[in-house]
Parts: sequence; C-alpha cells; structure tokens
Amino acid sequence: MVKIGVVTISDRASQGVYEDISGKAIIETLNSYLTTEWKPIYKIIPDEQEIIEKTLIELCDVEKCNLIVTTGGTGPAKRDVTPEATEKVCNKMLPGFGELMRSVSLQYVPTAILSRQTAGIREGKDSSSLIINLPGKPKAIRQCLDAVFPAVPYCIDLIDGYYLETDENIIKAFRPKK
Repeated sequence: MVKIGVVTISDRASQGVYEDISGKAIIETLNSYLTTEWKPIYKIIPDEQEIIEKTLIELCDVEKCNLIVTTGGTGPAKRDVTPEATEKVCNKMLPGFGELMRSVSLQYVPTAILSRQTAGIREGKDSSSLIINLPGKPKAIRQCLDAVFPAVPYCIDLIDGYYLETDENIIKAFRPKK
C-alpha cells in the first residue's frame, strides 16, 4: 500500500494544547483526490528544526514515503523553521511549488507574501521523496494543494516513486503525452 507522510509542525498541537485540524485537513484533501489506495504516516511534532529534519528523513528513508506533506512553520516568526529543515534534507529544491502557492494565496489574503512554503526532493538510500511545505490553516491547505497537486503524481513518477491515480472529477493529474 502507498504510504504518504503527513506532518503537522506545531508546538501547541504537539503538546496537546489544541487538536490538530491542519494535518487532518491534508488527509481529508488527499482522500478526496486519490483513487490509489494509500495510508497516512501521520506525525505531530514541535517547531524544532532538528526534530523536523529527523522526521522527514525517517519518512523518506525508513517509511519509504514518496510523498511527504507538512503543515505549519512556514511564516516569518522566530520558531518557523520548516523551510530550513526541508532545504537541509533535500538534494533538489523545487521553488515553483512555493511560487504557485503564494500566488494562489495572494488572491485571498495580502499576508501570503509572508509565507515561505517550498518543496524539494530528498534522494534517500532506497527511496526518494517529494516534500511539500504547506501553510497551517486548513482553508489555505486546500487552496494550495488544489493549485500544486496536478503536478505531484508526475513528479513522483520522475523520482521512480509509486503511481498515483486521482479522481479526475476532483483533481486531474497532469502527465505529458508519450
């Protein structure tokens, strides 16, 4: 079965101060998109760069998740270090993901320019992963995933990952004609 890493990065959610609704929003969105059978490898961790890096490496190298989606830690606050952790564990950065997500988010809120979402590829020992950093608000998560997800299945094909199929009534994956 396909495994997808879903990581909520939040000090308060990881301490149980409040329920994690952002990670659940990612899972709900992916459930609506995918017809491929999959299961989430779901983690809630604090805003600590070392812990974020270790979690991303584990999801790629040990769990063999070809897709890892994070939420939280992408703003300008001192504790927001998700993009730094992602860049540290990735071999290749894909800045187009962040550019598109910010562009879409700017249609809704002017503070989208403060967002530092990004994406990259981690080439692990036996598995490679596309890691996508999303904002922390469930509504913004859906807006951003709606924008970038059409490219995700083909990106995973290019890194020799599993084949993701989508419900074309919800979201259409783009794959070039052969």
